[in-house]
Amino acid sequence: MAIQLICIDMDGTLLMNQHDIALVDQEAIEYALNQGVHVAITTGRVYNCARLYAKRIGLQTPIIASNGAFIGGVEDEVIYHNPLDLKDVYDFMTLTQEAGVLSYLTANFGIISTVELPETNIYKVLNQTLPESEKISLKVISSLEELSQYEQDILKGVCIGEDHSLLVELKEKLKKTHPHLEVVSSWNDNFEIMKKGSSKGEAVQHLADYLNISYDNVMCIGDSENDLSMLEVAGVSVAMGNATPEVKEQADYITADNQHGGVAQAIYHFIK
Repeated sequence: MAIQLICIDMDGTLLMNQHDIALVDQEAIEYALNQGVHVAITTGRVYNCARLYAKRIGLQTPIIASNGAFIGGVEDEVIYHNPLDLKDVYDFMTLTQEAGVLSYLTANFGIISTVELPETNIYKVLNQTLPESEKISLKVISSLEELSQYEQDILKGVCIGEDHSLLVELKEKLKKTHPHLEVVSSWNDNFEIMKKGSSKGEAVQHLADYLNISYDNVMCIGDSENDLSMLEVAGVSVAMGNATPEVKEQADYITADNQHGGVAQAIYHFIK
């Protein structure tokens, strides 16, 4: 089976921590590109953030962002766009705020929240190293009524908290009351909502169709629950060594962890 497209998750997969890509992984990606393979970042992060990393490592393949709610070219071409309905956004924000947990919304440009995000937030930390022109926008609104100005922009809702049982409770409640939403976790301390039709798996299929590549010739690499859907559609599915047990169970191949060149190991194993 000749791999023609590799879709790689960012956090816990391509990134060693929340910010850096190992040199060995960069070299392996360059090797794959030189073999004529398309390489696509496939992430829950916002498009503007993912695009920074794509450009940094020389990728030209379109980017899957916001867990599949958006697919865009490196130069802003829109391939797929599936924003949340405002009613669902209000319901999500109201439910999480009443439960006393942090929640915010994502758009291609960055984050929309009703409170200042903590200094440890990945986008706040990243902004400290970026020039002004590349900073991820962090918009704080004073009331949910202001969300109307972002209609057609909001792609994902994110809820974060230390009380895992509460997160599970809220997650399951949304699944029951809003069956038209995708509800998944990308870390053990969060869950995220998107409109149905927005999953990494569906986005990988959209991208493969766009590139005229058979799904059998796609390799996907991930580590968390929100990666399961793309591992299910891939011809070759790879779990990181640091992946959750359910991701490892789904995978055809388990590579090294994200601190030890897991992406590179998988690329060199399958791309000859």
